[in-house]
Amino acid sequence: MFHVTFPGIGLELDINRVAFTIGNMPIYWYGICIASGLLLALLFAFWKARDFGIDSDRMIDVVFLATVIAVVCARAFYVAFAPFEYESLWDMINLRDGGIAIYGAVIGAFVSGWALCKWRKIPVLPMFDLAAMGFLIGQALGRWGNFFNQEAFGTNTTLPWGMYSEGTKNYLSSVQDVLAAQGVTVDPSLPVHPTFLYESLWCALGFFLLWAYYRRRRFHGEIFLLYLIWYGFERFFVEGLRTDSLESIGGIRVSQAIALLCVIAGSVVWIMMRRRAGDGDLMVTYPVVDKRLDGPAVLTWPAKKPAPSEKEIKAMIEDLVAKQNEPEENAEEASPEETAQEPSAEAAEPVETESDGEAAQDAPEEQPEKEASDDDDQR
Repeated sequence: MFHVTFPGIGLELDINRVAFTIGNMPIYWYGICIASGLLLALLFAFWKARDFGIDSDRMIDVVFLATVIAVVCARAFYVAFAPFEYESLWDMINLRDGGIAIYGAVIGAFVSGWALCKWRKIPVLPMFDLAAMGFLIGQALGRWGNFFNQEAFGTNTTLPWGMYSEGTKNYLSSVQDVLAAQGVTVDPSLPVHPTFLYESLWCALGFFLLWAYYRRRRFHGEIFLLYLIWYGFERFFVEGLRTDSLESIGGIRVSQAIALLCVIAGSVVWIMMRRRAGDGDLMVTYPVVDKRLDGPAVLTWPAKKPAPSEKEIKAMIEDLVAKQNEPEENAEEASPEETAQEPSAEAAEPVETESDGEAAQDAPEEQPEKEASDDDDQR
């Protein structure tokens, strides 16, 4: 139980890390926040999958496996760069007390997602675009788990929304000397930056901005690049405020270095791809399979327009089936002589069948000239 206060605005709260218990097993708010963010991200992905040309049935396998790998990588990343040593293997894999790194989750999800998309024959870059928007949803909600754990906060602040609790006091007291050695001075008795709140609000804003923009995207992968730039920009500054950062490399915090790399690399690639894309409309491709078709077919529509409904998709498939059968019907109506004159592959083409019909109509006009010529020879 924590007694959390925001002195600047006169707000006081009593929060419990445990939401409820099942038998002897406590269920923490931390896990509920992360699970809720994941659930909403999945619902959004299934809702908007067709807008990105993704078959939602195939996407299930990718999302499920990539989620598991992302959680494993998030924990592994945190353990690898944690500013302390774990006492046992169980402590390393125990997620119930918190301790995951979002960059590990992002790297694990997108690397495994690339391989899984190849396996399930899902377009990679459109899937990355959709997943990036889902990540913003998950991060916006999942960060509130840090609030219930009273972790992932920053240095002291005099801003009105500064936060104080027994949790912040105890933690800062335990690391005060370590921070002082790094040139960071903290007073455990004063309010701190609620950095979890900064990140939650930033991710929520980023999600709504990308939602408003995604129909205007100019190339596949653009939403993913904008996510890297948007989140990396925020994380670079917020990470500088936190008092629980992971290990540093060359005096630079790991998370800040990765954030800066994401901003620079993402911006360069985004500018290059925008120039290459030009002013043309981006087309969404949507694969369909129907037993009446000779093979897989692809439906297309502009990305700036809403995806066709299920009824419209069925109508488009019926149109494909009709076009496929149309050449065969024309070939059956043609005379045996015409069919023998043309190869079967060409006879299946509508244009060739039409030209054959014109030739058949011109034939009677040429016949009198031939007969006249024969009469002249007889004379």
